[in-house]
Amino acid sequence: MSMFTEEWMNKYSEAWNKEPGLADALKQINFNSVIGYGLDGDATPIGYIDVQDGQVVDSGAYDGQELNWDLRATQANWDKWTKKPLGMMGLGMAYTTKKLKFNVGDYGAMIKDPRMAGPFIKSFGLFGKI
Repeated sequence: MSMFTEEWMNKYSEAWNKEPGLADALKQINFNSVIGYGLDGDATPIGYIDVQDGQVVDSGAYDGQELNWDLRATQANWDKWTKKPLGMMGLGMAYTTKKLKFNVGDYGAMIKDPRMAGPFIKSFGLFGKI
């Protein structure tokens, strides 16, 4: 199953909602965002999730949704992070070396807020479970 396709995004959203350190942690801060995932250089993301109060309420193939976050990387990097999820140091390195790009969203604000940074790291850990 290819990453970020409709089927993949639906499985990812199920895993997200079952992950207490992710969904529950984000619910505590009333986290609401539409997050796109895709390949660096593409005009639009491939897939998206819509998170309301920490829970994914909608997901699938990207179809023009307004995004709060748009995460991009090469397929090789997404594949690598599926096998070995990013930790805090790896995330910082991926961002500073532009292996992970935020086409939309404020990486600096997110990473400085431990209430968001921890769950963000956990979201990468789910990639290998799909």
